[in-house]
Amino acid sequence: MREREQRKAGQKKLSIVALLTGVFLGFPFLPAMALAAAPSGDPVVSEKDVAAGLALQKSFEAISHAVLPAVVNISTTALVSTSPHLPPMFDDPFFKRFFGNPFGPGGGQTPQKHVERSLGSGFIISSDGTIVTNNHVVKNATKVTVLLSNKKSYQAKVIGTDPMTDIAVIKINSRTPLPVVTWGDSKNVDVGTIVLAMGSPFGLTQSVTMGIVSALKRSNMGIEQYENFIQTDAAINPGNSGGPLVNLRGEVIGMNTAIYTTNGGYEGIGFAIPVTMVRQVVQDLITKGKVVRGWLGISIQNVTPVIAKQFDLKKNSGVLVSDVLPGSPAESARLKRGDVITALNGNTVEDANDLRMHVARIPPGKVATLTVVRSGRTMTIDVKVGELPKKLAMNNRHREGSTGNFNNVLKGLRILDLNGEIRQQLGIPSDVHGVVIQAVQPGSAVEAAGLRRGDIIVEVDRKPVRSVAGFVRIARRIPADAEVLLTILHDGRHSYVSVSP
Repeated sequence: MREREQRKAGQKKLSIVALLTGVFLGFPFLPAMALAAAPSGDPVVSEKDVAAGLALQKSFEAISHAVLPAVVNISTTALVSTSPHLPPMFDDPFFKRFFGNPFGPGGGQTPQKHVERSLGSGFIISSDGTIVTNNHVVKNATKVTVLLSNKKSYQAKVIGTDPMTDIAVIKINSRTPLPVVTWGDSKNVDVGTIVLAMGSPFGLTQSVTMGIVSALKRSNMGIEQYENFIQTDAAINPGNSGGPLVNLRGEVIGMNTAIYTTNGGYEGIGFAIPVTMVRQVVQDLITKGKVVRGWLGISIQNVTPVIAKQFDLKKNSGVLVSDVLPGSPAESARLKRGDVITALNGNTVEDANDLRMHVARIPPGKVATLTVVRSGRTMTIDVKVGELPKKLAMNNRHREGSTGNFNNVLKGLRILDLNGEIRQQLGIPSDVHGVVIQAVQPGSAVEAAGLRRGDIIVEVDRKPVRSVAGFVRIARRIPADAEVLLTILHDGRHSYVSVSP
């Protein structure tokens, strides 16, 4: 008996050795034992242990089958004219002051034309063929082609675009009703919400990726004029632009529009426009042909600790009015530069972007009530909201100064008196006083704070500056390690720039 067991044990060892030999040496045979498989139908893992995962998997499958038929691929063709590249110095106002434009308009060379092609995504919102996508997908397009999930191709017409939010509406003519998406609600989206991103990354149609919402209300990204992005880690790549971001109910909660990348591809951070903004813009584009936005006529920026200290504010909250445009609703209501807005219609204002977004949604002609702190005193001011002028539509970003390290307010700056010749060259009105920045030292804290050549410094720590001598006189009173607040005039707009040790 023992000898039989020993023989069996020896055969088992031999089988294992033969298996390993066959695997590693590439022998064309395997022992019969290695070919044996578990009986058919026996699960490797019990249903109980994987029930939750299988349920989630079925959800993803159901969502994909329900939504993908309404997701389209968009390809465009555009004829683009480009000017010859000239060195940046030729656009410098100080260069032109002495030399003018030595090459004439366009540098004396004929602009070149070439055809650009791009790929993107979109989703159908009505059975008659109305589709939503990104503005940058169809921008300047001379031909827009839509490929449906059933592989049918159509030529599309651009109904309307809104560059400020990067939203566009296009339409195709289909003889049969088309599948549509279901709108969700951005208010039900929170950090941690599971989402699916759909579209055509790199032109690969009907693609789905999964992730979660990693942040909300992302703004000041420098992507669009009006930003309130949903941030997600669902893989979004070039070509996903315009595709839907969907929740576990199969509802569209956002539109994929941008990625953060250092190499041109997915790096774990994508941005989607909230569905609330998408629906409002789409409604305006369809019914009015344009987006109508409320406007106060002020330049604004966030209240930083430095600004709060300079303006004797109790909290680092609210929005600082850095400029009031002539002839604007804000000027008519007697808002002033230096006012701090803390609430709009009784609702607390979180930051500059929050105020801009809420004002934009107020219909022109309606009266908005602002809660304002002026010289330490709280007051309410009623403003009749105007309509954002078209000429300002693409130039109304608020400019925020960042902070940097420096030991003396003059370090890194070279300034000149604002004389008549410089006024003429830079278009500075005679009633504006200050000093002009001639040069900013590269790598200095003042450069990091956003100061640039050609900026006009009109105040230092809220004290008016009329000359270089006056600037130096004020600066000498400021301790070397103290925080400094500069009031800057740039492109006709005032802004506050804070610099701290």
